Amino acid sequence: MAALPRALLRLLLGLLLLVTPLPSSSSSLGINYGQVANNLPSPEAVIPLLRSIGVSRVKIYDADPTVLHAFAGSGVEFVVGLADECVVKVRDAGEALTWVKTNIAPFVAHTKISAITVGNEVLTGNNSGLIHSLLPAMQSIHSALAACGLDQQVAVTTPHSLAVLETSYPPSAGAFRKDLAPYICEILYFLEKTGAPFLINAYPFFAYKADPKRVSLDYVLFQPNAGVLDPATGLRYGNMLHAQVDAVHTAIDRLMGKGKGFEVKVSETGWPSNGDSGETGATAENAKKYNSNLARLVSQKMGTPLRPNSTLQVYIFALFNENMKPGPGSERNYGLFKPDGTPAYDIGIRTSATKGGGSGEGTAAQRREETGSLSQQLFWVLCHLCCDEGRVKTNSDHLFSHAGVSTHRRWFLSQDRSRVLIPAGASPGTARRRLLLRRRRCRRAVI
Repeated sequence: MAALPRALLRLLLGLLLLVTPLPSSSSSLGINYGQVANNLPSPEAVIPLLRSIGVSRVKIYDADPTVLHAFAGSGVEFVVGLADECVVKVRDAGEALTWVKTNIAPFVAHTKISAITVGNEVLTGNNSGLIHSLLPAMQSIHSALAACGLDQQVAVTTPHSLAVLETSYPPSAGAFRKDLAPYICEILYFLEKTGAPFLINAYPFFAYKADPKRVSLDYVLFQPNAGVLDPATGLRYGNMLHAQVDAVHTAIDRLMGKGKGFEVKVSETGWPSNGDSGETGATAENAKKYNSNLARLVSQKMGTPLRPNSTLQVYIFALFNENMKPGPGSERNYGLFKPDGTPAYDIGIRTSATKGGGSGEGTAAQRREETGSLSQQLFWVLCHLCCDEGRVKTNSDHLFSHAGVSTHRRWFLSQDRSRVLIPAGASPGTARRRLLLRRRRCRRAVI
């Protein structure tokens, strides 16, 4: 792409974000933006996708500067990651300070960063050096944030696999593994002191995949079901995710004592839309049910049966299918979107608040018709840009592919106030032909 269109694309993104901000980060639904792939769209092109599903919280697995730059001023709240391979290194205070000054401090003025995750599922890995280094690394990063005046703004924590639990059923029997309890205890003291949350990666899919005959599919997909009664507490669980989270709450209470008030967040959960032949349940239909029902549940701001007054914050895994992830086929098919930006299946997620009763679909549809999504607005502005600059033939296809094609009719307003209609679902070629007819008079787009 020529330098001018690329620069203007970035400028337009910034301008459009000012007039069409993402939903408030008060939403409890977030998403994991992994990049273990060689065919993903640019970070700039990701912003419209997030807006289309009403998500304004994003968790990434590194501190990629291209991502943090692209989202400057977007209103998106980020959890950034410090990779496993950096954990041992940042035990050193100087290395930790360098990391924070390089990866966090330059971005916080314009990109909201709420937390840093140190490693990922370190305690259930097989690297003893990482396990012993985890807490010292977390402490060093926190001290580095304090030295930069950012410790009240950016929390430090680490995500855990459910495999840290020795028992998880029923939830009232939740307990940490005896070999990991000393490490978790010290981490919990650190989290309590700094006010950071305890993160858990919870996948009901794994439980269903392991024993589909005994685990109810409706129970794991948040579908109507009889539920499961915890005999010790009398609490009835309508879905497995809540049961898993409450098992973690119980394990924390058992280790630290009740009444400590630790916040537990689900840093990863999701369902694959495809998988290998032996991966029972990995279908697009099940993925749709899991993620759409989860989003609906989270939007109600309900807690778990054990913590009914504490809103559960959840990060869906993942934004994209990632074609370079190792492991079984399901690992490459957790995305809500394909790499080209099209839905991997009929997502059906709408988390923005709606007026009135009912499902809110009508209100959402009206709002989309009236204002269009960010990708639609960007598409029309780029149509105007290419037309006005005489670059339609050589550069517009690339721009269109990144901006997305509108699914609603839109008008261009020419200098003499006449209008050019672009039909609903118009292809880039149709848009070009219509706009070229007005090329000399097309001066600005109504957005």
